[in-house]
Amino acid sequence: MIPFKRQQQLVDLLRHEPGLAVPELAVRLEVSPGTVRNDLRALAMGGQVVRVRGGGTVLPETPAFAGLSFPTRARENENAKRAIGRAAAGLVQDGDSILLDASTTVYHLGHYLQNRHNLRVITNGIEVARLLAQNPTHMVLLVGGTLRAGAQSVTGPWSLRYLDEVCTRFAFISGSGFTPESGLTEVDLYEAEFRVRAIGAATQVVALIDARKYGKIDLTPSVKPERINQIFTDRDLAPAWVERLERAGLSYTLCD
Repeated sequence: MIPFKRQQQLVDLLRHEPGLAVPELAVRLEVSPGTVRNDLRALAMGGQVVRVRGGGTVLPETPAFAGLSFPTRARENENAKRAIGRAAAGLVQDGDSILLDASTTVYHLGHYLQNRHNLRVITNGIEVARLLAQNPTHMVLLVGGTLRAGAQSVTGPWSLRYLDEVCTRFAFISGSGFTPESGLTEVDLYEAEFRVRAIGAATQVVALIDARKYGKIDLTPSVKPERINQIFTDRDLAPAWVERLERAGLSYTLCD
C-alpha cells in the first residue's frame, strides 16, 4: 500500500476509534509499529493529527479556535483575570526569563509586566508578544510554527522543538478546564501539547485559573496537578473547591 493511502486509513481509524494505540494500529494496517510511528510523525507534521503517548489524536474538523475572537474571550470574566494577572506578576523580577502561553488570562498578566526591565520572554501567543514588545528593554521571542486561520497563537512541531532548547525561571500557563485531582485540560489539542512541553522548560510552573474553569473537563489533558508549583485564582472560587485544593496539597493564592 502506498504511504498516502495507508496514512489516510490511519487517520480514519483514529477518527472512529480514538483510543487505538500503536500496536493495535499496526495490526489493523498490517504493517510494523515502526511504520505506524513514522506515519503518525508525518501526519503530525502535516497538521492532521497530534501525537500523544502511545498513538495519535485526529484534529477536529472544526478548529476549537473558530468561535469567539481573542478580544471577546479576553473580556470574559475580565476582572478576575486582571486580579489573577496582577498577583502573579509579583513573582517576576527584572531580568527574569519567563515562558508564557497564549491564554487570555496570561495576556492579562502581561499588562502587569510592562514596567519590568530586561525580561526574556518566550511565548507562542501573538497578542502577549506584541504587548510586551512595547517595552524596549524586553527581549521577546515568539516561537516558530504554524499560524492557523483565526488563531492568536503559533503552534506545531517547530514550536515544540524550540522549547527543547530553552530554560526559563517560570512558565505561566492556563487552560480551559481544571480540577485539583486531574489538573488542567484544554479544548485545543495543539495548545495542550505546547503547555506539556513548556513546563519541561521551566524551573517553576504557575497556573492562572479563574473560578469559572473549576470542575470543567475539556477535550484533552494538559498539565497534571503534581507539575504545578503555584496556582493563582480569584476570590469567587467556591469554598468546596478551596477545600479540594488543600486536600490535594496544592499551593494557591486567592486574588482580590
